Amino acid sequence: MIFTLSPLPVAAQTFGGYECTEDCSGHKAGYDWTEENDINDESDCNGNSTSFNEGCETYVEDQDRGSETDDDGNYLE
Repeated sequence: MIFTLSPLPVAAQTFGGYECTEDCSGHKAGYDWTEENDINDESDCNGNSTSFNEGCETYVEDQDRGSETDDDGNYLE
């Protein structure tokens, strides 16, 4: 009998419930920009980057979340 081990699928990194493409840097940038510019309306989250817009929306939805970690608590660079 031969057993092969298949790697378990790795859960994607998320930020504010949104899936990150690589390292969540776009989400973090959008969140930080929104915080710095005191944005509080999702209609203002309309840039050219989906991840930036999602980070912006995350700030509007949860201003206490912070941008230092992903949803699992892993620190972002």
